[in-house]
Amino acid sequence: MLELGGIIILGILAQWVAWKFKIPAILPLILIGLLVGPIAAEFLSDDGTKWIEPIWNGEEGLFPGESLFYFVSLAISIILFEGGLTLKMGEIKNVGPVITKLISIGALVTFIGAAVAEHFIYGLSWEVSFLFSGLIIVTGPTVITPILRNIPLKKDVSAVLKWEGILIDPIGALVAVLVFEFISVDAGSEFTKTALIEFGKIVLFGATFGFTFAHGLNFILNKKLVPHYLMNVFTLAIVLGVFVLSENFAHESGLLAVVVMGMVMGNSNSPYLKDILYFKESLSVLLISILFILLAANINMAELYSIYNWKTAALFAVIVFIVRPLGVFLSTMGSSLKLNEKLFISWVGPRGIVAAGIASLFGLKLVKEGVPDAEFITPLVFVVVLGTVLLNATTARMFAKLVGVFLDKSDGILIVGASKLSRLLGHYLETNGRHVVLIDSNQTNIEKAKELGLEAITTNIYSDNLIDNIELNDVGFLMALTGNSEINKYAINKYGKQFGENGSYRLITSTEMRDENDNPREGLFSHTDDYSALSGLVRKYPSIQEIKLRDRDHYNQLIQITNEDKDIVPVFLRDPDGEFRIITSFSVDMELEFEQSSLVYLGKPFDVETMAAKDALTAPQNENAEDNTESRED
Repeated sequence: MLELGGIIILGILAQWVAWKFKIPAILPLILIGLLVGPIAAEFLSDDGTKWIEPIWNGEEGLFPGESLFYFVSLAISIILFEGGLTLKMGEIKNVGPVITKLISIGALVTFIGAAVAEHFIYGLSWEVSFLFSGLIIVTGPTVITPILRNIPLKKDVSAVLKWEGILIDPIGALVAVLVFEFISVDAGSEFTKTALIEFGKIVLFGATFGFTFAHGLNFILNKKLVPHYLMNVFTLAIVLGVFVLSENFAHESGLLAVVVMGMVMGNSNSPYLKDILYFKESLSVLLISILFILLAANINMAELYSIYNWKTAALFAVIVFIVRPLGVFLSTMGSSLKLNEKLFISWVGPRGIVAAGIASLFGLKLVKEGVPDAEFITPLVFVVVLGTVLLNATTARMFAKLVGVFLDKSDGILIVGASKLSRLLGHYLETNGRHVVLIDSNQTNIEKAKELGLEAITTNIYSDNLIDNIELNDVGFLMALTGNSEINKYAINKYGKQFGENGSYRLITSTEMRDENDNPREGLFSHTDDYSALSGLVRKYPSIQEIKLRDRDHYNQLIQITNEDKDIVPVFLRDPDGEFRIITSFSVDMELEFEQSSLVYLGKPFDVETMAAKDALTAPQNENAEDNTESRED
């Protein structure tokens, strides 16, 4: 009981440390596992026992016999299903071929290159060398995602690393299994004849079960055949059932099945997707915390001492600085990615839970079977996992700045609410070159936004999943445009620092609109228009207008007209370089090159004849217009 409770407590503590210092959780988790496992046995225990003993003498401990590896397999299936849920097809419209090549050509380069390096550097047998290389093919979402969260990158670069990390996990596991079977059966040419058949069975059953059960589960949930309070645990049971069923038909096809199932569900229009994703995220955090501590604690000091030499450093250097870049550059030939983007993708290739979990399983089995050099598999894979995570976690941000893929300018715009008003503004900004993301809990609004080609996310503003969304790394402006004033204020307070570094704005409330002295600094557009007024205006005039400015006096005159005419509301100023400035309700002085700039506004077109008449009447007073007219630009 003490050990089980300790693993969970230490795991969540490690997750908090990772969050606090913005590092992948795998790093503190492995270090804690080594501390309570081999380090405690060697230096801290009087009788030489580990504080946490996953397997002892093969048949004792927390997980005696094969039970640890059964638990590892089931846990990895849940983690990969959750990763599959986050894969959106729209993310890869520009880099789909690159990802395909990375998980095929890139995987092949790693498989051959790492095996050759281990064979000649360490002098291990070809069989063990190829098993090692098969295990380190994978990168993994558990380590890629935390790194990408903290680095604002171009969307295509983030998408390549994210998709590669999830899709390559079942591929690496499949390759490792085939090599393991080859070593175990020692069948030579006979194995070669059956390898393609086994490979075909894995792909067939994995893809078929994943696709079929994803649609079946969607049907059950959409028809409300399961009550809402059972929905998450029912989904969990289905995922585990699909994994086990697929495994029974074709060994090691389960991981492919759950990834396919997650992808299909993630790209569906199910209104329950966000609830499932929230639950799976929490469960994945718990499972990852337990797994890495258990697997690290299962290593022995004798295994660590056996690889404490220059050969390990040389092998690690070849994998990181030669094999990975070679695979990336071959996979990205002819793509739209620039040299600096290829360099960054080459640099970021940390290994994760699949490599560590399967290495522990296969290493122990082959040692029991007396296979020569098998004792090196688990510690060497853990060195690669820990080393790549440590290297990327500490240098990825710096390297991104060095090669020029770091987004210094965060000019993306996050719009809270996807109503017609938000969609109109978002579509205009997107059409004029700005990255816009709309969020809303109303699925109908989200679908309408997507029909306009906008990036839209179904989410609850009170959840934390936005903070971890790597697709929002370039966002620097926040606009809260919902009809609920409390939600608008909450969005500003919670997400202002992260997504509003260049400005956080919200619509004013009806109470603020009636009080001239109650004008918040973050108020949007107009002090005389709340959500209701703006929504009515958009229904009446569903378009956005622009008018060229001659000078500051012209701008002041236009603003005066908007104060008098409720059918015109200014929203943006567009400078000669095409950059936008958001107009706020709070009146302050501004610096702007008015000549050649444009006023962007909602409502009816300006009456040019009326404006000309006003120009004639007010011409003698224009020199004082700037002092007498309040600006509504921040």
